[in-house]
Amino acid sequence: MIGIKAISSYVPEQTIDNVKQARELGESDDFISTKIGALKLPCMSESWETSDMAVAAVKKLAEQHGLDFEVVDAVVVVTQNGDGSGLPHTAAIVQDKLKLKGHVAAFDISLGCSGYVYGLSVVKGLMREAGLKNALLITADPYSKVIDRQDRITTLLFGDAATATWLTEAGVWRFGKPLLETDGSGACNLVVDNRTLSMNGRQVFNFASKKVPKQIREFLETNNLEATDIDVFCLHQGSASIVDAIAKRFPEVSDRFVSDISETGNTVSSSIPLLLEKILHHDGVNKILVSGFGVGLSWATNVLYREV
Repeated sequence: MIGIKAISSYVPEQTIDNVKQARELGESDDFISTKIGALKLPCMSESWETSDMAVAAVKKLAEQHGLDFEVVDAVVVVTQNGDGSGLPHTAAIVQDKLKLKGHVAAFDISLGCSGYVYGLSVVKGLMREAGLKNALLITADPYSKVIDRQDRITTLLFGDAATATWLTEAGVWRFGKPLLETDGSGACNLVVDNRTLSMNGRQVFNFASKKVPKQIREFLETNNLEATDIDVFCLHQGSASIVDAIAKRFPEVSDRFVSDISETGNTVSSSIPLLLEKILHHDGVNKILVSGFGVGLSWATNVLYREV
């Protein structure tokens, strides 16, 4: 059975003081601490590209967990802000920068905040059908490339980061079938036009607070699970208020919903694996529900099980 063996991440050292930025835009400190939740926002160097962050995350994975580049059979990059104008695909550039063997599958997945949950199953299916042994699922979506720093709705929210997840038959963390949903009628609420991101924050919040709890409950029921069977709920860190609103819909386990956005902000497809990197090795954690939601509108849920 294919599963997650290890996760590593790269978070830029360069940061934006989000409290200071909020004050300059006329927002209160309380708004940042209770609604947004991000006190600092990591920001990719202007001299870097998306692939550079992806490569940094993979190299860290090799250093921390002993990944041998020679065994890598596939590289899949989840991004909507790839290198240059998006052609060629960023995964091919990553393959070249890492000097991986030529007979490696490499492609991008154009999804945002639900992309990691989607990506796990896409890569697992590819490995199973093609007989691959080791694959990398990379998330790298630097929204700093498309943010207007005068737009208070987006500039206070998004941070840059990249993660690399090693999937292998020897993976300790397994997962089954995800629940995947899309509502393209809401696409206009989170768009990039002329290389600038715009978001209807109220509509995105309403979507997440209503649709995500419903999907989580449906997933649990379909898989004969109770909320209390889940040790940790690892949701996309859209904002502190979104995670809190969803957690309140599950009062019996609301304290099991992880909230960790203060140092990174909303890192899009990287937010869930950033959390998992910290959680996977905790004693007593054997079932983790992951749920991503955002641009599309798209939302996806699955559960990771520790192999014992």
